Amino acid sequence: MMIRNRLIFTATLSVLVFAVSMPGRADLPQTLVKVKPSIVGVGSIQPTRSPARVFYGTGFVVGDGLTVVTNVHVLPPVLETEQLEQLVVLSGDARNPVMREAKPIAIDREHDVAVLRIKGDPLPALTLGDSNTMREGSTVAFTGFPLGMLLGLYPATHRGVVAAITPYVVPTVNSRQLEVKTIKRLGRPFNVFQLDAIAYPGNSGSPMYDPETGVVYGVLNSVFVKESKENLLKQPSGISYVIPSNHIRELLARPPQ
Repeated sequence: MMIRNRLIFTATLSVLVFAVSMPGRADLPQTLVKVKPSIVGVGSIQPTRSPARVFYGTGFVVGDGLTVVTNVHVLPPVLETEQLEQLVVLSGDARNPVMREAKPIAIDREHDVAVLRIKGDPLPALTLGDSNTMREGSTVAFTGFPLGMLLGLYPATHRGVVAAITPYVVPTVNSRQLEVKTIKRLGRPFNVFQLDAIAYPGNSGSPMYDPETGVVYGVLNSVFVKESKENLLKQPSGISYVIPSNHIRELLARPPQ
């Protein structure tokens, strides 16, 4: 009996030691405390417009705390600078929002990734992981503003599973159904993560991350990807897509232009 108790104690102690030796892992509620301060809204402000402030999508902070990642399609195609329109990033919460001037410093239209530079004090930054390590079946989470300012500056979190790792664009069954932009994208295919979670237009630019560590493995990009993958569907599929984080890392590593 004494030997058995000693074995049970040893096994229990080993489990406790293993758990303590796994740094940086937590459950999702704990991870959100770290993630949410890094989530920002991306929009523009124009004093002569009504409303003056318009929201386009989500972004998240990386690097030195003054660098924001989002989608290219989230940014306005043209800023009406003559009418004093400025690109801005909103941080904080609905009760105490902080508006910061933003400027695009790197654009990757092929993967629809944009990097912005903001002014002010640094914000908490998220860590970019190696998206090549992501596997189908992995549990992930993403945080952003699913319906934009309609619900206020309150980041919402969704949890899902990487249902598939699929090509960004697939050929249609009928050549008559091919569009010019789809043909162009077929020339440079790359993989995206397909999630079994619903994202909304305002979620574009949201980080997809490990719910235990908060490490980011991609950026939500449902609208842009669906133009290629699901342009034949008459009804929304409820599937969300994510651009892998390695495309973000490559863009950040490029020399400034």
